[in-house]
Amino acid sequence: MASFTTNFGFSSTASEVLHGLDLSGKTIIVTGGASGIGIETVRALAAAGAAVTIGARRPDAAESVAAELRTATRSNAIEVRALDLADLASVRAFVAGWDKPLNALVNNAGIMAPPDLQRTNEGRELQFGTNFVGHFALTTGLHAWLRRAQDARVVSVASTGNLFAPVFWDDPDFRFIPYHPLLAYAQSKTACILLSVGIARQWHADGITSNALNPGAIATNLQRHTGGLRTPEPYRKTPQQGAATSVLLAASPRLAGVNGRYFDNCNEADSVTERGSDPPAGVAPYALDPGNADRLWEMAAAMIAE
Repeated sequence: MASFTTNFGFSSTASEVLHGLDLSGKTIIVTGGASGIGIETVRALAAAGAAVTIGARRPDAAESVAAELRTATRSNAIEVRALDLADLASVRAFVAGWDKPLNALVNNAGIMAPPDLQRTNEGRELQFGTNFVGHFALTTGLHAWLRRAQDARVVSVASTGNLFAPVFWDDPDFRFIPYHPLLAYAQSKTACILLSVGIARQWHADGITSNALNPGAIATNLQRHTGGLRTPEPYRKTPQQGAATSVLLAASPRLAGVNGRYFDNCNEADSVTERGSDPPAGVAPYALDPGNADRLWEMAAAMIAE
């Protein structure tokens, strides 16, 4: 299968990717849409005419961001709803309150490398539980609304962190493995990519497609536990550049029918056999493996049913 390429690249911005597109009538959810690259994802989608719902852990704080975005985009079709991905009760409440066809779900929210082992309300390791399990519960909960929209898309924001660890199948919650912040983060981002592969396998007959992406190195609140962004200056992106691949996958007609792939810099990334480059680039084969995707889907379904 040939790699999917576009005329966009490292320096492209979200607004450039959506230039000239009319997304009027489209409804899109962006988790974590009130911080980091989520803000720029919402801004570009709303400016193109989409109705955007921000899923936010702190809805009061998110509302002030949404107000600014409404003014900047001249769109009143930006709303905020409470969503704490580390709490499955919150995810279920969000799903229960959703009542319209959904054209795209951008699973953007995440947490990175808290120094000490923390757990969700259900006992999951916090990064795995937030970045993957919460998004799995949200995505599967919204399946019927995605199907009704026809040709809907699910976008999973992942990371080159996938190159640092696979899923620890027998101990994803670090009950036996000594906790390491970056290993836990890496596992969660590998799982996010496998979620997209799983959706491509499970829901293709419903007309739902899904792809994952690396947004790049952007200085945001995400790095608050790691002492800030440490990527060398030439490899850093602005938040507007970091959101470009997300909106490409969520809304560009170029991606019609493209399914189960991993993107970087607005183009499909290479599969690599080892983490050799500096900074690391590409996607590990285990993060795209269909058997791993099926196994993770079954495991996650059992987790959210507990």
